[in-house]
Amino acid sequence: MYPFVRMIKEMIVARNAEPLPLTGTHVSHHICWPWDLDIWMELNNGRTLTIFDLGRIPLAQRAGLIRALAKNRWGLTMAGATVMYRKRVRMFDRIDVRSRALGWDDKFIYLEQSMWKGETCTSHILYRSAVTDKNGIVAPIRMLQAMGIEDIASPELPDWVTGWIEADKHRPWPPEM
Repeated sequence: MYPFVRMIKEMIVARNAEPLPLTGTHVSHHICWPWDLDIWMELNNGRTLTIFDLGRIPLAQRAGLIRALAKNRWGLTMAGATVMYRKRVRMFDRIDVRSRALGWDDKFIYLEQSMWKGETCTSHILYRSAVTDKNGIVAPIRMLQAMGIEDIASPELPDWVTGWIEADKHRPWPPEM
């Protein structure tokens, strides 16, 4: 089940936090609870993605995106992701999630999130995200204008992100089974 109570708490915390630029870093604090575990008694990989939600949505709120989504009746979707898991997260571990937008192109916003136990990064994810309306994808430039952002040029995406974008162009769709 989706952790609605945890999301409400994160949204309240974000509502009271300083606004952030879209490329600013939002840090959220979490605990790995018993219901977050898999059969190996560590943070379940699916729950990891859900905890990343708990950092990403408040980032959107602090950056002013949630307001623009509501005003324009837009949605927000994930169009792709790649994740690296490197260290185990165990029951009652305290973790921080760092979330930020890296940049955008003509269709997508690229987001980076990482999960930390103290000074140790446990996992890292890159998302391709899109704002949508009833006609499909809303161009990031239109989204930025709706957010009142004047400088709509994307920061230069890091090589590892552009490499992922290029590699994904060669991925068959639909998958060959």
